[in-house]
Amino acid sequence: AAVFPLVLFLINRPFKVLFFLFQMHPVLKAFVCGSISGTCSTLLFQPLDLLKTRLQTLQPAVNGPGRAGMVTLLFRVVRTESLLGLWKGVSPSFARCIPGVGIYFSTLYMMKQKFLVDRSPTALESVFLGATARAVSGICMLPVTVVKTRYESGRFGYGSVYGALKNIYQTEGARGMFSGLTATLLRDAPFSGIYLMFYTQTKKLVPQDQLDPMLMPLLNFGCGIFAGILASLATQPADVIKTHMQLSPQKYHRTSQAIAFIYKDFGLVGFFRGGVPRALRRTLMAAMAWTVYEQMMEKMGLKS
Repeated sequence: AAVFPLVLFLINRPFKVLFFLFQMHPVLKAFVCGSISGTCSTLLFQPLDLLKTRLQTLQPAVNGPGRAGMVTLLFRVVRTESLLGLWKGVSPSFARCIPGVGIYFSTLYMMKQKFLVDRSPTALESVFLGATARAVSGICMLPVTVVKTRYESGRFGYGSVYGALKNIYQTEGARGMFSGLTATLLRDAPFSGIYLMFYTQTKKLVPQDQLDPMLMPLLNFGCGIFAGILASLATQPADVIKTHMQLSPQKYHRTSQAIAFIYKDFGLVGFFRGGVPRALRRTLMAAMAWTVYEQMMEKMGLKS
């Protein structure tokens, strides 16, 4: 007899959750939609982020004539760390992306409601909106980003995200927790600005009123792929610099030091190491996040 009420509760729970979501403030709805989209994309594409980090931090001695490429590194990780090793760092990735993507989309939604009433942003406005929203999200989540980068590198033996944050703060202070801030902003803010510009402008080229509504997710995803490739290429050097600074904050006190080291040891090509897995991940992740976000916002009766 006691089981029956429990079954009813479990059956009704999704409807209660949906009802609660529809009663929330629009900005909170945007946060929830963004967080859910970030969860899906992070889980799927974490292996690409790990490979990107490993490629960027391979030493020159290893990168001789037969240097490891993405596929070689992929098999090496699977062989030495098992298949699940490709998802190393997924915990800090979740801790970063679930609230981080939510902050990004809710900030973006709030700014659109404030500055753009009943009209689409221009190309320049899209750059400003995307860059500002990403800067807010990036600064808020930077300590977790540092932990994520170190997890993925395989050089640190942190037991948990909380333990890692505590250890970094105790041993390196606030500087360690916010290491790579400049490089992160130089990477993330332009990426999101450029991405949003190409994404919105590409969608404008398609006559959406003549398009089958069933094809809208495919359109959003396709526009996201195109925008992501261009934005990834433009911001790859900043990503390499950010990775080096977050892995060795004692070595690089300024962004210029990291730039000089990378150029000295790897040349110009060093600024584009890990570009393929990063472009794949960022492009697919952003495309999926925007597709899921816009579909969820539409279901909630909000304009994204």
